[in-house]
Amino acid sequence: MVGVLLLNMGGPDSLQAVRPFLFNLFSDREIIQLGPRFIQPAIAWWIAKKRAPKSRKAYSRIGGMSPLASITRAQASAVEALVNRQGGVRICCRPGMRYWHPRTPQVLAEFREMGIRQVVALSLYPHYSRATSGSSLADFAAAARKLQMETAVIDSFPDHPGYVEALAETVWDGLDAALGSRVPREPWSLGDPPENFALVYSAHSLPRRMVEEGDPYVEHIHRTIAPLERRTGIKGTLCFQSRSGPVKWLEPATDVCLAEIAGKGVRRILILPISFVSDHVETLYEIDVLYADTVAGMGGRLFRTPSLNDRPGFIQALAGLVELCLKEAGWRG
Repeated sequence: MVGVLLLNMGGPDSLQAVRPFLFNLFSDREIIQLGPRFIQPAIAWWIAKKRAPKSRKAYSRIGGMSPLASITRAQASAVEALVNRQGGVRICCRPGMRYWHPRTPQVLAEFREMGIRQVVALSLYPHYSRATSGSSLADFAAAARKLQMETAVIDSFPDHPGYVEALAETVWDGLDAALGSRVPREPWSLGDPPENFALVYSAHSLPRRMVEEGDPYVEHIHRTIAPLERRTGIKGTLCFQSRSGPVKWLEPATDVCLAEIAGKGVRRILILPISFVSDHVETLYEIDVLYADTVAGMGGRLFRTPSLNDRPGFIQALAGLVELCLKEAGWRG
């Protein structure tokens, strides 16, 4: 049997976990460098303490915890079932989180106890960045090395056909809600999009310095948008959300972009959280509450595409990535 680890950032599983989760997050120099390395833990402790009350309020609005771990468990279970039904290499698929439980080293240790010696790491960040995929994969590699495990890695999948098709399905579902009727599941066939309508892609922001230094994150996002727009026939506007910390971030910011679009009289805005494959505080609170209130205050209405979560098309794409990786590795389990 081969282990498969679905890598993601994780999220607090209670309001009490918010502060230690934030500390783990801001301690990671791959995301943000806060002063010299030796002083970053102290700065991270201070930021976590300062931000925790506001973050707890956000999490309290979405059930008192992040749903990310439970969603990733559902994704892992579905991928495991689908791959194992194919009758080839049998897998055991689990989530592995970077900043909260279940942490990647812990899950790898559990694999080892099960007798598993070969593990595929599948990053659930479709667009590679050293701040997300890179940090999670480095954590995975260090833990696997200590346990003397053989590894294979899927570090991104920005233009994977199954992933793009799954995104297209969410766009069409979002259009159904925004336009009040079912639209054809094919490239836009009704002429130009209706008046007072706009599509916005919102990606998690990244310190601008990283892109200037060669991080492929933005290029990967465009590698998703290009085939997606060919599939849907609809053009959108890319912007970036979830900035934090005293650095310059990618622009335009999503809240600014939405305000500008609504300020032009657009009354129906559909937002696709393009770098997020699962619901988290960024979708359920930042978009559904904060950004929706911003647009409503300007006389418009914000609609969001459904998150991929464990939608069948997305699970099929992930299973296909795993099967190809197993084939290329030549593993028999």
